[in-house]
Amino acid sequence: MKLFIAINFTPEIKTNLLKIIQQIKQNSVGGNFTLKDNLHVTIAFIGESNALKDIQKAMNMAIEQPTVKPFTLSIEGLGKFNRREGDIYWAGIKNNPLLLQLNKAIVEELRNSGFTIESKEYKPHLTLGRKVVLNDAFDIKEFEKTIPPMEMNVNRVSLMKSERIGGKLVYTEIYHCDLTLLGKSPT
Repeated sequence: MKLFIAINFTPEIKTNLLKIIQQIKQNSVGGNFTLKDNLHVTIAFIGESNALKDIQKAMNMAIEQPTVKPFTLSIEGLGKFNRREGDIYWAGIKNNPLLLQLNKAIVEELRNSGFTIESKEYKPHLTLGRKVVLNDAFDIKEFEKTIPPMEMNVNRVSLMKSERIGGKLVYTEIYHCDLTLLGKSPT
């Protein structure tokens, strides 16, 4: 099964992000847009694996590190990755040392457990749409100014399964770790 570790958003954040996606969609000539239930920030992509117990153990060991604590995640800005077949549009995540520490701890523990994890620099973002082609008249920079800031407290990371069900991409949480362990406090 295809697996990844992620931060899932609250229903309120998902609703706000869906409004942004719908506006981009209304101003595009095409694209594949992220479903509301699939909105997340990836911490580590694992890929095909059935080693659930090893992944769970790595996640538990990572959150026990003193540098891993609950934190506030802030969503801000829009960006895109240019692609020939249409761009990938994303919402940005404000730089947060605790998010970077979480990523580092989980990736290290997964590697220590024998998983091959990409070694490129971690750039947290959340994908809003792929293969997006906007109408020429739509000013994405002006649109970006209308997006309100969004924040949420992060106190949980999830192991997610990705699968196609009835032709639709579905992400399902199959395990989670609580970051609010004894002795840790929100920052």
